[in-house]
Amino acid sequence: MEFTDFDAALGDWNDVQATTPCSGLLLGNGASLAVWKNFSYDSLFELAQTTRNKPLSPTELALFKAMETQNFEPVLSALKTSIRVNAALTISSSSPRNRYFAIKEALIHGVRSVHIPWRLMEQHTLLAISQALSQYGTVYSTNYDLITYWAAMHGQAPFDDLFSEDATFNLHANQASGTRLLYLHGGMHLVKNFDGSARKLLSSESTLLGSFAVNALDDVPLFVCEGSAQEKLKVIRGSDYLSFCNAQLARHEGALCIFGHALGKQDRHIVEAVREAKPATIALSILPRSDAFIQHQKRHYSALFAESGSELKFFNAKTHPLGNADFLVPVDSLKV
Repeated sequence: MEFTDFDAALGDWNDVQATTPCSGLLLGNGASLAVWKNFSYDSLFELAQTTRNKPLSPTELALFKAMETQNFEPVLSALKTSIRVNAALTISSSSPRNRYFAIKEALIHGVRSVHIPWRLMEQHTLLAISQALSQYGTVYSTNYDLITYWAAMHGQAPFDDLFSEDATFNLHANQASGTRLLYLHGGMHLVKNFDGSARKLLSSESTLLGSFAVNALDDVPLFVCEGSAQEKLKVIRGSDYLSFCNAQLARHEGALCIFGHALGKQDRHIVEAVREAKPATIALSILPRSDAFIQHQKRHYSALFAESGSELKFFNAKTHPLGNADFLVPVDSLKV
């Protein structure tokens, strides 16, 4: 079929799953937007410059420019290294420490300005999301917000995030039964240790967002949120956990469902990993905004995977359990 021949018809997810069960789920921001529309912002880096509480100053912005990045993790890690070097050389400069706390403070306020509060998460929504995720052998998420993690903690289905009881990531740990949860771009519940290893914040559902807001020197947030695919890959390669997750996607076996993911130019590394996996079938969600939009999305996804040999099945995002219209929490609820 030529890319110009696509119609506006979309399948039903239940029919797709009945004929081609998917062993893997790749989650994009659309899954979070189905719950909270404030996740529709374009750039966390921009938010951190405009937040009303302690935004990034020109001095802090100069650091991002010097390091040629808009991601917070490499800048905070570099400042943390500078603090240690200064201490070892008995250099009495407080600038790296002050910049570290200022940048993390701006990040915290930027995230909290758009993240859904725990008190607004409906219990039935968390249970439904947990149940939906548990239908897959592996869930690959590029979202760094807490919705997926909250759902996994809240539901009764078994999940395995590959972190041991002491909250550290261990490549050689015995995997538990249940759905694997792999956060391809990290998450708000993850931090990077000085040696590049990852660990998980040990908090309850209700306190996890608050734990992220603790401005401690030892906790460098581990999530990739900005920049080109090449820039994101650079951050991913600097983390044992993120590297492992990316490699797992590239080795995925079985049909793959991609839900709520635009797969734009900044996600080229994700596309390359899926191409390397060569799933026989890729089921792709499309939100039916208009016939022209549906046709455009079909052409877009077909061009991305034209040489992968995968059969593409397009379905209406609203027919998937994660596209349930009842999940959406009105932003006006913040005023209550």
